[in-house]
Amino acid sequence: MYFALQVADRGPVVILTKTLPEASNTRWAQGGVSAVFDDADSLDSHVADTLTVGAGLCDPEMVRRTVELGPQLVSRLAEDYGVQFNRVGDAARGSFKLGREGGHSHRRVVHHHDTTGAEMVRALLARVHAHPNITLHEHTMVVDLLSFSKVDGSRGCFGCYAQRPNKAVEAWVAPVTVLASGGAGKVYRYTSNPDVATADGVAIAYRIGATVANLEFMQFHPTCLFHPDAKSFLVSEAVRGEGGVLRTKAGAELMDGRHPMKSLAPRDVVAREIDAELKRSGEPCVFLDTTHLDPEKLVQRFPGIFERCMALGIDMRTQPMPVVPAAHYMCGGVVVDPYGRTDVPGLLAIGEVAMSGMHGACRLASNSLLEAMALAHGAAEVCDSFSREPPQEVAAWNTGNAVHSDEAFMVSANWEELRALMWNFVGIVRSDKRLERALRRIVMLREEINAYYWRFLVTRDVLELRNLALVGHLIIECARRRKESRGLHYTIDYPDPLSEFACDTVFNKRQGPDA
Repeated sequence: MYFALQVADRGPVVILTKTLPEASNTRWAQGGVSAVFDDADSLDSHVADTLTVGAGLCDPEMVRRTVELGPQLVSRLAEDYGVQFNRVGDAARGSFKLGREGGHSHRRVVHHHDTTGAEMVRALLARVHAHPNITLHEHTMVVDLLSFSKVDGSRGCFGCYAQRPNKAVEAWVAPVTVLASGGAGKVYRYTSNPDVATADGVAIAYRIGATVANLEFMQFHPTCLFHPDAKSFLVSEAVRGEGGVLRTKAGAELMDGRHPMKSLAPRDVVAREIDAELKRSGEPCVFLDTTHLDPEKLVQRFPGIFERCMALGIDMRTQPMPVVPAAHYMCGGVVVDPYGRTDVPGLLAIGEVAMSGMHGACRLASNSLLEAMALAHGAAEVCDSFSREPPQEVAAWNTGNAVHSDEAFMVSANWEELRALMWNFVGIVRSDKRLERALRRIVMLREEINAYYWRFLVTRDVLELRNLALVGHLIIECARRRKESRGLHYTIDYPDPLSEFACDTVFNKRQGPDA
């Protein structure tokens, strides 16, 4: 939406979303947007924190560019688009209130209470609906990208095939195609992501030959609420930033002696320590304790979390919150430059679907919304440079001999098996043995899923399963190629980082698994 608003005055923009525009990872982003506004802070400090957490794999130029853009982009959200960030004093003109999260050396998280993403979506969506040059189509899911390749070696993307609410698959032709499709959390059994996060963008880009990278670096958020009715509700890292402490069931401070920053250690460290504690103790969860904090300020700072916990019978003012790690953020993705350009002409990628070099081997908290805006800003600067005109006519979608399915249970069965094998064998802690077992099983699963795809008419469930299985395979392949532990990728067979692997894991469909 941010990209669309930047370019809509130059020409018509069509946004396709497979459910509703509010249904995205952005909607559930609680913490905020990291940007330097405090006089005690500095751009250099923000860059240094990002590089440290990224464990040697960040692109320093991308990090510097994004951090420098941060204050400008955040201010534009507030001033031009009406995002109501919390402020000190005057609600309209006061300076931004700044939170702190894990891995940050200063307070630099601009936020709207604990529902920052929802507020950003609200404000941007209102502007999108009001713009005469932007058309938004709901319940329209992309099946595959439209692409060409010629004998002279040239290639490109010029739109997509997408399924409409009436189940018809139509061609959408455009000179520029932008993927803003989010992450892959649903490839795992336990995730903080909503149901729409099924890796669609990575899958469709890979299938037309785009390069992907670093998919082994799946960030597991340390603190998802552990409750049968919580539906993977995230407890923001900002809770620990305001003084929340992780504890074992016995009440001991979990991170004491395990990291200098204790409960504010980077996410990969905290998630591994929680995972190790759960395996050691046999307990189902650990606890995030806020009972020592000022109760009035706690409720004022985290109204959304407080309300959700109270609905589940947990009073965070007097009771520690039960929490567990869950798949949260995909640090890898479709390889792009600082302007969102992939290596397929005409195709750009922005946000979580992209791998820009900003996050390296582990994302610094609240850098995700920042990177999404920076890439959208960059993409808007360069999208007019694509001079190739799309074709005037495109072949209609061919259903071949496909029929309506009478075996829909196969989709749900394969979905459950896929997510279970990814959680059990390609989760927070990995090994060569686990990865090889995962590879054998996912190859067989993909054979079944692809046979189903070609035999029956497509549905959203089938398309999502096909995409998840492909990206699960890519995650496994990336993890198999990294014979070390670094950032979010930890393997018991190679527990230390190695200098020869201080590089990205990069390949396309000619060098990796079949698409």
